[in-house]
Amino acid sequence: MAKLSIDDFYYSKAKRRQLADTIHPLLRSRGVPGTHDVGLALHVLQQLAAAQETDEVRLPRFDKAMDDCLPDEACEQIQGPIDVVILEGWFVSARPQEESALAQPINALEADEDSDGRWRAYVNSQLAADYQALFAQLDTLIMLQAPGFEQVLQWRSLQEEKLRSRADADAVGLMDQQSIERFIQHFERLSRHCLATLPQSADHLFLLDAQHRIHASSIK
Repeated sequence: MAKLSIDDFYYSKAKRRQLADTIHPLLRSRGVPGTHDVGLALHVLQQLAAAQETDEVRLPRFDKAMDDCLPDEACEQIQGPIDVVILEGWFVSARPQEESALAQPINALEADEDSDGRWRAYVNSQLAADYQALFAQLDTLIMLQAPGFEQVLQWRSLQEEKLRSRADADAVGLMDQQSIERFIQHFERLSRHCLATLPQSADHLFLLDAQHRIHASSIK
């Protein structure tokens, strides 16, 4: 079995800096559609599907504490054949929003730093393009549904505490509480869209409470 996260396909810090300089400054922050190497993700999935006993496949990894891709030599190699591949991610299988839904900013970040809507339009257009080809490779969609977007801040703060406990002293990607609150605003629009739309398309749906416990489920 191979376990991958869509987070492992984030562009490097240098690539995101280039996107920020040429398209929109908010693309410096990882997370939203348009900040992943979707071509690499498709290539890795194809390699995993075709791997035989003599084949090894490198699984990319991203170091969130350093906010950058790990070098190839630090990444896991997995031996074929692979019977199951899990691709997890907060917007896996999401569909783009209607253009009319992008008109009004959803939070202070969008109002102050994307007042003309260029960033959210770019993110939506990226989701509508190569990401759909990536999601089409999946056979089954399993959704762990959060109680609501309001829970995201608490969970992201908990994740940051775990990152901090494991990180080296020179880690530059760690965030304080104010930075976390700003960071999650990048995800609010698509997170709310996913919470509203993905339960209808999930093959297996598990509803979580505030402590990550499953309190209800359904299977198509």
